[in-house]
Amino acid sequence: MTLIAPGKAAIVVAHAVVAWALCGAIVGIGMAVTTEYNALIAHAIGAPIVFAITTFVYYRNFGYTSPLQTAVIFLGVVIFLDVFVVALLIEKSFAMFSSFLGTWLTFILIFGATWLTGLLVRHERPASSQA
Repeated sequence: MTLIAPGKAAIVVAHAVVAWALCGAIVGIGMAVTTEYNALIAHAIGAPIVFAITTFVYYRNFGYTSPLQTAVIFLGVVIFLDVFVVALLIEKSFAMFSSFLGTWLTFILIFGATWLTGLLVRHERPASSQA
């Protein structure tokens, strides 16, 4: 696994942050209009869709990392932001990590959607344009 330049790494991380924020919007809006359980179901459905679209956009415009690297980076950013922003700053509790539906399933789906989308989109690109 090769390291990428800081500017390129920032682009990968920025895509992950945008997708994480969109997922936060799903949860936030869901909690405002329905029950917590329904909001978590919407999040579990929406998160892999958001990350698949974000991965598609990332590979169509940049594609600096392999699909596995991208999935690891995206999930790492999500976990970091969930721990330090959501759990510590917003909820002031790590209780969210006890919910399989609310956290762990979503992590698995984000990783899978990112990796699979990366494999599919990267495979479609001509060999000369792959990074």
